[in-house]
Amino acid sequence: MSAGPDTSRNFAIRLRSVSHQYPNGRQALSNVSCSFTQRNITALVGPSGSGKSTLLRLLNGMVRASSGEVWVGSLELRLSGERELRQLRRNIGIISQQFNLVKRLSAIENVLLGRLGFNSWPRTVVGAHRREDVGLAMHLLDRVGLSTQAKQRCDTLSGGQQQRIAIARALAQRPKIMLADEPISSLDPSSSQRVMELLREINDVDNIPVIVNLHSIQVVKDYAHRVVGIRDGSIVFDRPTAELTAELVDSLYGPSASDDGPALVSASPVF
Repeated sequence: MSAGPDTSRNFAIRLRSVSHQYPNGRQALSNVSCSFTQRNITALVGPSGSGKSTLLRLLNGMVRASSGEVWVGSLELRLSGERELRQLRRNIGIISQQFNLVKRLSAIENVLLGRLGFNSWPRTVVGAHRREDVGLAMHLLDRVGLSTQAKQRCDTLSGGQQQRIAIARALAQRPKIMLADEPISSLDPSSSQRVMELLREINDVDNIPVIVNLHSIQVVKDYAHRVVGIRDGSIVFDRPTAELTAELVDSLYGPSASDDGPALVSASPVF
């Protein structure tokens, strides 16, 4: 597996001494410093509640760090206004465990939601989609293998199909980076593999960097170029996936994890 070349520096992500505490007093991240400057697949791993999801939310400004600096290109997110953050989010594709689709809408209507930030407010209100946007949405549905379901309501589709629609919607933004928060944790093995293959294709073909929160160590080994281990809100290790050892896995999950394999640390399927 080969990582892609460096990105243009205008969308490099850097965290400097970042900490975050939620209003209830829970410390989610503690003095985290790392950067994402290559067009590769980076996996975030660690026990539930370790801070992985919080880290992803910091990267698109959905959560503002309590202290430290979060830079996306030349934009420091803690000091940015909502208008700047909205413009930033147009460039960031989001894939979540819950899919976050509008279930009563059709597949193509959900994909077209990815174009909302690029159209005028009157056009958005009346749902007057541009011809080129409809063409793009159909192309993306075909790409994820769901063109024949374009007019089908999303609440009639399987979980795996819904996640693929969510990927198509994210691609409709023409993003510069893709963030995926446990995208396969609720899917069966076949659907999970399809989703991970799509993320790999997005990275390889579209040259879009992917940062993905995963639990299955085997899936990490199969798909990621880089792995960042997080425990109790701190980075325990950050290295190429080829250097991931049983000892490093043990440092996150305990000494039994590397013996019993990925099934111990996650319900995520093993391919």
